[in-house]
Formats: sequence, structure tokens, C-alpha cells
Amino acid sequence: MHKLFSCIDIGANLTHKSFARDFDNVVRAAVAVGVEKLVLTGASISSSQEANTLCRKFPGVLYSTVGIHPHEASTFNVETAEKLAEMLRLPQVVAVGECGLDFNRDFSPRDKQCVCFRGHLELAAQTKLPLFLHDREAFSTFYPMIKEFRDSIGDAVVHCFTGAKSELSAYLDADLHIGITGWICDERRGTHLREIVKYIPTNRLMIETDAPYLAPRDLRPKIHRNEPKYLPHILHTVAHCRGDSVEVLAGQIYATTCRFFGFEPCQTSSGENSVT
Repeated sequence: MHKLFSCIDIGANLTHKSFARDFDNVVRAAVAVGVEKLVLTGASISSSQEANTLCRKFPGVLYSTVGIHPHEASTFNVETAEKLAEMLRLPQVVAVGECGLDFNRDFSPRDKQCVCFRGHLELAAQTKLPLFLHDREAFSTFYPMIKEFRDSIGDAVVHCFTGAKSELSAYLDADLHIGITGWICDERRGTHLREIVKYIPTNRLMIETDAPYLAPRDLRPKIHRNEPKYLPHILHTVAHCRGDSVEVLAGQIYATTCRFFGFEPCQTSSGENSVT
């Protein structure tokens, strides 16, 4: 059993229907292994609203983002933008997003994705909240939009980074943060990420599960639903790939994440929290 280190899951889709029956236990299991805080991902108006409701069950542990995922970009309009702006004023909301571009699946037309993404960039510029970003096979369009707004927005994290080293360099040059998921544990498609994760400065590096998706494939026994309690496994994998001490890296990532979201550090060496 791994020693417990305090960490924060910056992206967990706990509004997913697979968590409906055991939500409380999922949160408690994460806290028990040192995951002090979880940021629930808002990916639509309804999931953002649900995330905000769930946060009230575990104040000080659960926080949320508010946004419309590029898959749902066709729903973005004046009315939904106003609903987003209203929710972004809630105290448990710590970021704008998930937002960005997805040219892999194209569930929404690309022109509508760009309109939706621009709307989120404008909201981030107005609120000064951090951005929780999604870029999948859209770098050539995504990056210029980020650069256009870079001087007017604050911190931003490229969630679930899986891109090439050249893309990583560009994001770091733009002073963006990088979120690493269990993708790095995937022997089929995470090999390149294992090689380049060492180039991410610790003041730009954060970790996430993206639960229930992207379950670490190297966990034994094999799991079929990812949960925040597996975040420490991702931490250990990242440390191994970088050649870092797990203890030192855990503290650095924890500090970076607290600064990014404006959390008050509540780090304990044991990773214990009082969640009942």
C-alpha cells in the first residue's frame, strides 16, 4: 500500500450516472487515500447545475467548474451564456469550463464549437476565474484563440493533455498549466506522454482522474470505472516517469493546484480528512 500524500483531483465527472447510487462512498473513498479536494467538471448547463448541488454535500472538499463542453457547443446561445454567468458567481465554482474544441469526434459543428469557446473565453476575461480547457485534435484552431485572449484571461489549464511535445512547448510558452490523467498509464497510447511529462515545470503541473473515464490500464486487478481514489496511482506514475521523488512531487503539485484554484492549503502528512 502506498504512503498517503495530500493531492487534489482537478477534474472528475461525478455527475455521471454511474455514480448516482454510491456518490457519497466515492467521495469518502477518495478522501481516505489523501485526495483532499475534488473539482467536479461541468460540461453542460444541466451537469454544471448538478455539480453545484452535489458540492453542497461535502463543503470544503467538493468544488466545481461551470461550462459547456465542445460536444455540447450547439446548445450555446445568449440564454445559456447568461445561465453560465449566473452560476459562475457561486462560491463553490472555481473555474470556467470544461470548454474548448474537439475536432476528433465533432459532435457539434466546428463553427459552433468556436463560437461556444469564444463565449467561455469572454466569460473568463470578465470573471477572472481560471479556465478548464479541452483540446482534442484542434490545436491549430484552439491555440490561436487562446493567444488572442491570453492577456485578458488569468490562469488556464489544458485538461487531460495528450498532445505532442511541440504542443506542450507552445502551451508552456503561453503560460498555461497542464493536467495529466490516467492516459499516462495506458501502454497503447500513453507512451509518448511518459516521455515528455518530465518537461512540464512543477509550477505548471496538475493531476486528475477524469473519472469515470480514462481508468489507469495498469491497475491490477483491472478496473472498469475510474474513481478519484485512483489519483494517487496517477501521481506515482507521473513521478516515476519524471524520475522524481513521489513525496517531493506530491507537495509541489499540491501547492501548484492550491495556487491555481485559490484553495487554502490544508495539507496533512497522513492525507486524513474528516468527511462523514
